[in-house]
Amino acid sequence: MGDRAKHPIIIGITGNIGSGKSTVAALLRSWGYPVLDLDELAARARENKKAELKRLFPEAFAGEELDRRALAQLVFSDPERLKALEDLLHPEVRRLLAEELARIKAPLIFLEIPLLFEKGWEAHLDGTLLVAAPVEERVRRVVARSGLSREEVLARERAQMPEEEKRKRATWVLENQGGLKELEEGLREILARIQERFGLS
Repeated sequence: MGDRAKHPIIIGITGNIGSGKSTVAALLRSWGYPVLDLDELAARARENKKAELKRLFPEAFAGEELDRRALAQLVFSDPERLKALEDLLHPEVRRLLAEELARIKAPLIFLEIPLLFEKGWEAHLDGTLLVAAPVEERVRRVVARSGLSREEVLARERAQMPEEEKRKRATWVLENQGGLKELEEGLREILARIQERFGLS
């Protein structure tokens, strides 16, 4: 992302539903690394653009409150309306991200991006870290924590790029099939490889 003398190394964290990417992000934060969550930035973008959203998608509002589920149903069945939504929100997300990156003074920054490969974010990053786990393990985790049915979780899984394709594209793959201790060990190993690759101490 630019001149290494002036800009930090930026690594994207991703993974399909139930992979544990949020756990990885939380570990990195606890170890002192800055981690930005693109979903949080998207929520801020929706709030900043609420008036425009209401004009474009009035049926997704109950009074002044946006119903995100209703909005999703509107746009994912209509490519033109999806493009209108993305044209409105993506520039605002990028603006907010640039603000956050300018504020952080650190040599290494992580971005948690659920749809990293689906949306082509890898072109803007210095590397990508995929958190991976077998699909049955991921489904079990999500059903246990969310109350969604197995079928609902699998439907969300099918809406994402297959994990095998993401494995081919990722710079680093962190396997998350064991407990927290194994995840921590694997993450520390990848951190060492990142620091070695980019000459970070």
